[in-house]
Amino acid sequence: MRKYTLNDLAPADVAGKRVLVRVDYNVPLDDNLEVTDDTRIRTTLPTLNWLIDAGARIVLLAHFGRPKGKPVPEMSLRPAAVRLSELLNRPVQFLEVTTGPEALAASEALGRGEVLLLENTRYDAREEKNDPGLADELAELGDLFVNDAFGAAHRAHSSTVGVIQRIRAKGGLAVAGLLMKTELDYLGHALDDPARPFVAILGGAKISGKIDVIEALLPKTDWLLIGGAMANTFFKALGYETGDSLVEDDRIEMAKALLDKANGRIVLPLDLVVAAEMESGVETRVVDASVVPAGLKALDVGPKTVAEYARILGTARTVLWNGPMGVAEIPEFRAGTEGVAHALVSATEAGAITVVGGGDSVAALVDLGLQDEVSHVSTGGGASLEFLEGKPLPGVEALSDAPTGAA
Repeated sequence: MRKYTLNDLAPADVAGKRVLVRVDYNVPLDDNLEVTDDTRIRTTLPTLNWLIDAGARIVLLAHFGRPKGKPVPEMSLRPAAVRLSELLNRPVQFLEVTTGPEALAASEALGRGEVLLLENTRYDAREEKNDPGLADELAELGDLFVNDAFGAAHRAHSSTVGVIQRIRAKGGLAVAGLLMKTELDYLGHALDDPARPFVAILGGAKISGKIDVIEALLPKTDWLLIGGAMANTFFKALGYETGDSLVEDDRIEMAKALLDKANGRIVLPLDLVVAAEMESGVETRVVDASVVPAGLKALDVGPKTVAEYARILGTARTVLWNGPMGVAEIPEFRAGTEGVAHALVSATEAGAITVVGGGDSVAALVDLGLQDEVSHVSTGGGASLEFLEGKPLPGVEALSDAPTGAA
C-alpha cells in the first residue's frame, strides 16, 4: 500500500493549519556548540519551504544524541535552530520544552509560515518507549503530521510512531515529507526494479553487522563487492592467511555458506594494505589478499582491488554503497575508500543510478567534496540498512495509506 506524501497535498490542505514535522537534526557540533555539518538540516529545506509557502504553521520535532531521558545541555537543539534560521533566512522560534502548556501555547500562537523548533524529544524518558502519554501530548501540537526524518524511521518512538497514530485517530493525515519520499524512491527503486547490472558495495568491520543485508541483496545483485575488515572473515573461510587481522571466528562457517550461495557473485579484495598497528604514521605495505604476514593487520584494500572494483562499477547501471573499504579516518588507510568514491562518481557520470548510505561512506564523500556528484546520499544509516534488509520501517508503516488507485 503506497503512503501519502506531501506531493499528494495541495497548499490549501495545510494553509493556516499547525503541521507537526518530524525531522532528523542529529548533527555534529564543535566545542562551541556550533553545527559543523548541516547536511541533515539542509535536506529538510524543500519540505519546510513548501510548507512555508503554503502558509502552514510549522512545529518541528527532533532528537539529538542519547541523553537517556534527561536534559543534557550539550545535546540541546538550540544550535540546530540557529542554523535552520540562517538557512531559511527567517526567524525560527526555539523552546526549551517538548510538550506541555508552554509548547501548546506556542504552537497555537504561530502565524502562517512561522516555524517553531521544540527541544530534544529524547530529553523525555518516555520517547524511546513509544509511550502513549507522550504521544498524546505531542499530538496536541499539530493538526497534520509530516515525517521527514528517514534517519529515525526505523525507531518505533513516540515522535515517530505513537504521535502519528494519535494524529490519524483524530482525523488528521500523516504523510511522508519530500526528503522521506526521495529516500524511499531511490532505495526502493534500487531494490525493486534496478537497472542492470546492479552492483552493491559493502564495507565495515564485521560480517555479523551486515549479514542480513548480504542475504537480502545476494538474490538481487549482479555483483556484491566486499571491503573493510569484514572481508577478513571471508578470507579465513577460504583458508587464506589473515595474520593479526580482525576475524570473526564464529562467523567463518556463515561466510563459507554465503560464498557457496553467491556462485561467484561475491567479489573479494585482491590485495590489501597492511600494518602492525591501526594508527597514523605507521609503516604500511601492500600484500596479496591470500597471505597477510603474521604480526600484521589488513587495514585497507590495495590498488589492484580499487582498479578491479572500478572496472566492475564502470559496467553498472545501479550501485548501492554502504561501508568504507578500510579504516578511512586514518590517512594511511583511506586510499581504498577514496578510490571507490571516485569510481562511483565516474559511474554516475556514465549514467548509473548511485546511492550511498552509512555514516562512514557518506563522511568519505563529504571529505572529498563529492556528495553532490552521486545520485543520492542517504541521511539514514541504520534506517538505510534495515530498508536494504527488507525490514519494514515503523515510521513509514504508520503513515496514512494513499487512496487505492492513487499515482
